[in-house]
Amino acid sequence: MAHRVVFAPEAQADLIELYDYLAERAGPERALAYTERIETTCRGLATFPERGSRRDDIRPGLRVIGVGRRVAIAYHIGAETVTIDRALYGGRDLGAALGGGSSR
Repeated sequence: MAHRVVFAPEAQADLIELYDYLAERAGPERALAYTERIETTCRGLATFPERGSRRDDIRPGLRVIGVGRRVAIAYHIGAETVTIDRALYGGRDLGAALGGGSSR
């Protein structure tokens, strides 16, 4: 059964912030391509939601998957949905971003 992928407001804000950051430095085309790649990876979780690493130490049920070398996608799986909680760029502290303290 395929899940429906939804983006939490924080994840949407992360993607917008990342786009703005990259557009300023690398141009809007590259920023769009990069953020679309992240979104495509997230949407792929609809069919294989359990492929990420479990991070119950931060929050019960939390999973994390990487996109390239710089982005960590934090999400959780519900009965019919996969919710993208955050899309963190550049080594940001996952635990702090999710309100669970430092994950380091």
